[in-house]
Amino acid sequence: MTWAIDLQNITREFTVRRPRRVVRAVDDLTLQVADGEAVGFVGANGAGKSTTIKMLTGILMPTRGTVRVLGRRPVPERRHLAREIGVVFGQRSQLWWDLPLRDSFAILGSMHRLAPSAQAARLARLVEGLDLAPFLDQPVRQLSLGQRMRGEVAAALLHSPRLVVLDEPTIGLDMISKEGLRRFLVEDRAERGTTLLLTTHDMADVERLCERIVVVSDGRTAYDGTLAGLRDSLRTPRELVVDLAAPLGVLELPEGAQTVAVEAGGIRHRIRFHAAEHSAAALLARITAQAEVADLSMAEPAIEDLVREIFARRP
Repeated sequence: MTWAIDLQNITREFTVRRPRRVVRAVDDLTLQVADGEAVGFVGANGAGKSTTIKMLTGILMPTRGTVRVLGRRPVPERRHLAREIGVVFGQRSQLWWDLPLRDSFAILGSMHRLAPSAQAARLARLVEGLDLAPFLDQPVRQLSLGQRMRGEVAAALLHSPRLVVLDEPTIGLDMISKEGLRRFLVEDRAERGTTLLLTTHDMADVERLCERIVVVSDGRTAYDGTLAGLRDSLRTPRELVVDLAAPLGVLELPEGAQTVAVEAGGIRHRIRFHAAEHSAAALLARITAQAEVADLSMAEPAIEDLVREIFARRP
């Protein structure tokens, strides 16, 4: 397998003063991301996410360990790597503050040595997909935060990078704009096979864009796997919401499942259970043997709650 990102046992330490001490921001972290994979890289503030991104983009050197990105060493080969990665990183803008957004794209296209025809075609796709046309000729300083973030994403994607690193890409966007950005990123990845590393506090971004989630805490990996696996590993209960055709005060449930609420005069029952103990199908069969079911839905635990649970369980 070819790794777009290959971090092996990396540690990054900083020396601070008053009092003088060594702070370990990243602690023996190993992370591998395959070509074409989409990974959500999440954790609380101070967990080591930003420091890790700075090391894989060549801004920082690890104190210990090895870093390979697209087969290159980020620091000594930073100029070559810049042609193959696109980054939206925190408050670091790559747009020119006093120039119209269109001019920033023209400058970036020249910096990446894009052929005029290729640049025009790519920019047209980005303008349409990210809905940039209404403010393309406005100076960047006049844009709202949401508009500027869409411009930042377009700037990161302009040269069709193999690896895209996005840090909080939907910050400042309304719900419609968020969903539009997510839809475009999904479509663009499908077309180009781009690798995506996403850091965000909006867990809907992770659920919509990523097949895998890596949770970091204190500079170390707390979880690495699928969202479904995260839910299973924490044994977080699921909730089955059942609407009956006729009111019923009490449903007889198997051991380990419990009714947490009865609403609408006995029509709606909210039942909490663990997937390791009961399947939804078996539970539904038990219910339909007692009453006619008119409607049902399943409520999965929110990913924010899952991440919070991981942090709460760490010593």
